[in-house]
Amino acid sequence: MRALLPTWSEWKPAFRAPGTDLMSGLIVALVALPLALGFGISSGLGAAAGLATAIVAGALAAVFGGSRFQVSGPTGAMTVVLVPIVAEHGAAGVLTVGLMAGLMLVALAFAGVGRAVRFMPAPVIEGFTAGIAVVIALQQFPGALGVVGAEGEKVWQSAFDAVRRFVEEPHFTAPVTALLVAAVILIGGRWLPKLPFALVAVAVATVVSRIFTLDLAVIGEIPVGLPAPSLGFVQLDEVTTLLLPALAVAALAALESLLSATAADAMAVGTRHNPDRELFGQGLANIAAPLFGGVPATGAIARTAVNVRSGARTRLAALTHAVILAGIVYLAAGLVADIPIAALAGVLLATTVRMVEAASLAAIARASRGDAIVMVITFFVTVAFDLVTAVVIGIGFALVLAVRAIAREATLQQVPLDESDHLGEEHALLRDHIVAYRIDGPLFFAAAHRFLLELAEVADVKVVILRMSRITALDTTGALVLKDAIHKLEHRHITVLMSGLREDHRQRLTTIGALPEDGDDSIFPDTGAAIAHARQFLPASRKHN
Repeated sequence: MRALLPTWSEWKPAFRAPGTDLMSGLIVALVALPLALGFGISSGLGAAAGLATAIVAGALAAVFGGSRFQVSGPTGAMTVVLVPIVAEHGAAGVLTVGLMAGLMLVALAFAGVGRAVRFMPAPVIEGFTAGIAVVIALQQFPGALGVVGAEGEKVWQSAFDAVRRFVEEPHFTAPVTALLVAAVILIGGRWLPKLPFALVAVAVATVVSRIFTLDLAVIGEIPVGLPAPSLGFVQLDEVTTLLLPALAVAALAALESLLSATAADAMAVGTRHNPDRELFGQGLANIAAPLFGGVPATGAIARTAVNVRSGARTRLAALTHAVILAGIVYLAAGLVADIPIAALAGVLLATTVRMVEAASLAAIARASRGDAIVMVITFFVTVAFDLVTAVVIGIGFALVLAVRAIAREATLQQVPLDESDHLGEEHALLRDHIVAYRIDGPLFFAAAHRFLLELAEVADVKVVILRMSRITALDTTGALVLKDAIHKLEHRHITVLMSGLREDHRQRLTTIGALPEDGDDSIFPDTGAAIAHARQFLPASRKHN
């Protein structure tokens, strides 16, 4: 427990020289404001829910999380998962799911699961990141086109319905607003990346909309300040049905937060996050956010990157971002109410463009056909179904390809006998009656049956020596197949000897009963000793004395 709690030493530098962190926190807050509003609306719980998440979860994750640069809040990936939960279980169901997911994350932190993110295949990560970008873009179609009430169970279906309705009754104010906001963010961010162009573009769109009374739907009034914490949303009779959605949310929160923290480590020199503590901080954040009406939160890669590039040094920057957003909610909620929804759609459309790293996608596609297949499958499943399903399927395909590649490394090679200790007249006799095979690589379930077929073809010899020292892995299936091969050879009156057998492999073969029929008498430390023993099985009239 002590290892998961914050210490005074990590806050000391912040209080000695807070200026850089305070400025970085201000910049991140200006970037986070339109994103929090947009993702809150996209989730189905409204702009106020997005702000509550950014404030409450952002503050707690900054203090208790495992990365000093991590900025947490509502994200596009989480929104993708939440939309079907809102449709099926309503707002109360989402809040309950967030609370349950938070408890799960705390449990994962105590179980030490955080380090598992290192085993996530890169093609899966790139595939679902690109898929999320497409899904977020599709989510913005109704708002960007000014269409209300687009229908469809899946995001792509509602986007298609929004396009159909727009074509039937076109009105260009909303799409022009969204495209202009997105263009300003992308072009301005390219030339002056440190300026908060998202906030500037949204502010200008809001002012222009008010002055010219444009026909644009707006966010509408949001509560001033945060509501009092409450557990009134919890419905115990639905907890069982919400278990699977909560698992999905917890899995995504863990994955996205750890990936974001890893990316922050790569951008900042000499830093390393604590993965289990990061899960603990995100768990506390997700337990608290629903109490104030917030949606589930994760570490946000884009905002974390802005934090690092703005010069943040300590956790004070992320905490400052949450405090500034709280000030906006309490002091400027009225201004937020007039923001056009199309403008926020433009912000998120620009965000999706920035999410996709074309160079990384191209590199993985060129790396190997298998990696390209995994990435493409993960991408399409993310868009067509949901993120968690995509990750599971993507990892499944990656594991199959990895096992296939490892299995190909297992080989069975006939090797020449070391005849240096034998007289010339004996060489031919040894070659005619003794054969040695070296097993290289892993002998496990994926390679074992091919090994059995190769070894079973051995014929016209008296002794087979299996050189075992280069076996890198041996599982139960491999041991059973080896047992079967040995028994087939012995049934044909071929003596089987082993050399160089590792102690751990020897124990497994003994347990399975896969040693040759003479047991320990058939095991030798090296091939020379095995050959010397094998000489007794040669024809008596031809042995050299």
